[in-house]
Amino acid sequence: MSRRHTPHVPGPPRPPAPARRRRAAVLAVLLLALAGLTGLPGLTGTAHAEQGLTAAFVSSGGGSSWTGTFIVTNGSQAAVRDWSLEFDLPDGVTLTGHTHGTAEIDGRHVTVTPAYYIAHLPAGRDTEPYSYRFQANGPITEPTGCLLNGEKCDGTPAVPPEAPADVRATDATARTVSLAWTAAPRGDFPVASYEVLRGEDVVAASATTEATVRDLQPATAYTFTVRAKDNRGNTGPPSAPVTATTVDPATDPVPPTAPSRLRAGDVTSSTVELRWDAATDDQRVAAYDVHRDGALTESLPGDTLTTTLTGLSPATAYTFTVTARDAADNASPASNTVSVTTDEAVGEGGYAKVGYFVQWGIYGRQYFVKNLDTSRAAAKLDVINYAFANIDPQNLTCLNGVTKGTTPDPQDPDQGDGAGDAEADYGRAFPAHQSVDGVADDGWGKLRGNFNQLKKLKAKHPHLKIVISLGGWTYSKYFSDAAATEASRKKFVKSCIDMYIKGDLPEYNGAGGEGVAAGIFDGIDLDWEWPGSPDGHPGNHWSPQDKDNNTALIAEFRKQLDALGGEHRLLTAFTPADPVKIDAGWDLTEIFKHLDFANVQGYDFHGAGSDNSWEPNRTGHQGNLYPDPDSPYDPDFSIDGSVRHYLDAGVSPRKLTIGFPFYGRGWQQVTAGGVNGEYQTAAGAAPGQFQEEAGTRGYHDLLTRVPNMTVHHDTESVSTYGYTGPNGQWWSFDDPWSIGRKSEYIRSKGLLGAMIWEMSGDTPDSSLMNALHNGLP
Repeated sequence: MSRRHTPHVPGPPRPPAPARRRRAAVLAVLLLALAGLTGLPGLTGTAHAEQGLTAAFVSSGGGSSWTGTFIVTNGSQAAVRDWSLEFDLPDGVTLTGHTHGTAEIDGRHVTVTPAYYIAHLPAGRDTEPYSYRFQANGPITEPTGCLLNGEKCDGTPAVPPEAPADVRATDATARTVSLAWTAAPRGDFPVASYEVLRGEDVVAASATTEATVRDLQPATAYTFTVRAKDNRGNTGPPSAPVTATTVDPATDPVPPTAPSRLRAGDVTSSTVELRWDAATDDQRVAAYDVHRDGALTESLPGDTLTTTLTGLSPATAYTFTVTARDAADNASPASNTVSVTTDEAVGEGGYAKVGYFVQWGIYGRQYFVKNLDTSRAAAKLDVINYAFANIDPQNLTCLNGVTKGTTPDPQDPDQGDGAGDAEADYGRAFPAHQSVDGVADDGWGKLRGNFNQLKKLKAKHPHLKIVISLGGWTYSKYFSDAAATEASRKKFVKSCIDMYIKGDLPEYNGAGGEGVAAGIFDGIDLDWEWPGSPDGHPGNHWSPQDKDNNTALIAEFRKQLDALGGEHRLLTAFTPADPVKIDAGWDLTEIFKHLDFANVQGYDFHGAGSDNSWEPNRTGHQGNLYPDPDSPYDPDFSIDGSVRHYLDAGVSPRKLTIGFPFYGRGWQQVTAGGVNGEYQTAAGAAPGQFQEEAGTRGYHDLLTRVPNMTVHHDTESVSTYGYTGPNGQWWSFDDPWSIGRKSEYIRSKGLLGAMIWEMSGDTPDSSLMNALHNGLP
């Protein structure tokens, strides 16, 4: 049960012959020129070699219009696979154009991404005659602050900051010492932070010229120094030492009074503002401690009477208290308790609609991001899940930058290894008639494909959130390995955030680069099918430790997403309907502390499967709302049974959406009997919409391509099915009637909303999406 297949991803269609010839001709000229210049065999090197990478600046032209050129040389013994250039423009100089690269200009600061044909630089070679050039107006003056991959362009070591001066103790309690100092003069790079040391150990860090050292022993003398660190990680020498003594608690046995009138201010889905009135003490209040659900969550200086707590989970109830401490570390009684429930991540008190857009839909389905707009579905959706991103089998990191289809055999244990479609993601140049805004993609741009279209869709529908879905049925094989250890979790999560949230896409046919996809994805959706269970795709790795590791992986995603700062990023998961799979892989008491919500599978309860290995010999409903007393299946799965399993475990109903199939599951040669073929014997999967997907058809295709099918409604189980008669086909699917009844259920249970797999199955007039929108306004 609970299968949801990622179909075979075909290779990208070839462009028309004239376009292929033009691109081939241009590339041939470039490669021949580069071969004479640098020797192409060296381009295969993969080592990074910042040491020995230098850039020289030359200018040409005269008057107020001139050209500046940076000639990059790799003086190391290994090829440099990629490089970036930064510099600052002198006063009075403006740039009017760029050659052999693109540039982002922020005030006077210029960041250059080289053209792909010079980004790979062999050992001992330089970029001439294809060096990056800019055209400039203004006085001919050499730029300053030149950096290559973050290091100085002349190859000399960076000069670190000087030592801070006037380091002094500004306060002491029984457990803390506060320090202040004068800002350190910068070296080659600006000062970014400071470190407080006790001996050789860093005991505090600060982005300002003040810091507090904590967890000290009372009545003890401590000696500290402070050093500066620049924005490239270079540390300067330590300051002169300063000695301070913590307070002896025996000198002050009287605790402060309790803070009063604790109250909540602004509340969002991830933050709560708190305010309180001051406590009093016979000497002074040194600090306030904020407690969340009984645990210390934040300590603040004694003159602070407000705070905003961040990193909270949406639609979650919290209780808060505040206590005061004096300099002798005496704690006051707790303030009054404040209870707050955070806002929802989506839905805003109504009902959220989440729809999957499949990467491969642009091929056989001919379903483009533009269709989400023209069908008016985008206006009705809250979240779009882009499916799917894969996991690199060797590095256990997020994988992109490749175009490699899955194998056609769904029983192949290596079916999805190394597969991906960078062409669909960000490589394909969509023509104007397939583009959201009617403007064709630039075939040489850094961002093309579905990602660029999603960017345009968000600009047209600012309310939309878009998340990248990791895994799915075919791409879940290596989740268990990526989640297995703390180190592997941190590495995996960082790679996914770098790739999809920060937008650092691997180079692919001239597309990709650092930050090119930034701002497209608003979060991450985890589609691990299934942790702790052997019932996933053949060959999937799994372990009894998956449940705990899954919880730790979810927590790590939440931690790293929150560390980015700024707007709250969504973290969601596709979770099973089968109670056995839920209990095997999902700790319901813990995961919702980190997840914004879960999309519970509401379909694929029964089906034949494209390879007839699932349930080929008997029909059954794939998404019934309630158990059917006539069902011969044991267990008899249902949406209500799944929802009750989550709610009985204490999960907030506003953390759950229910999955709706915009497709049908079908059988063929179904014998007569039962009620219109329900639960009757069959001879395998019915012909599918696509050859490699037997037993599956999109809703629109099902209605238009299966002849003589009569639609029936089972009012007891709330399920829709179609039957063509004895020895014919039998299909299970959702239609506007069942969507309406299921929507009533969602409202009655107070659930967050609905999820759709997947958007291309709807009719051209969006009959299913409209039914869902009307049922969940």
